[in-house]
Amino acid sequence: MLTTTDYVGTLFDNDSNPNKITLAFTMAVKALEKGHSATVILMMDAVHLAPPKALDSINIGAPFEPAAKLLAAFMEKGGQVLVCKACMVHNNVEESAIDPRFSIISGDDVVELLMSAKGSLQLN
Repeated sequence: MLTTTDYVGTLFDNDSNPNKITLAFTMAVKALEKGHSATVILMMDAVHLAPPKALDSINIGAPFEPAAKLLAAFMEKGGQVLVCKACMVHNNVEESAIDPRFSIISGDDVVELLMSAKGSLQLN
């Protein structure tokens, strides 16, 4: 896990709000395309998006790409997805269910990343 990142997107909703999910990953990919490091943090209900293939059915249509395609581009370009441990416990999401490409972090990590980032987008 990076100790600092230029851009942090925090996502709080699960698949009940596909617009926020799509926007979070669209902006994170844009940050990477502009040469910044980028992180998306899954918090509260968004931890339900952490299992592999959880984004596969999310597609809000043009001009946006499907969420799974955005996640693939984000990971390919060096983005990192982090999952809040306390939120996982609260939502009964087991560590074994998390996409192995993602890292689990604490509340202290969230604060550290947000305080050191150049910019952030909080989708709550």
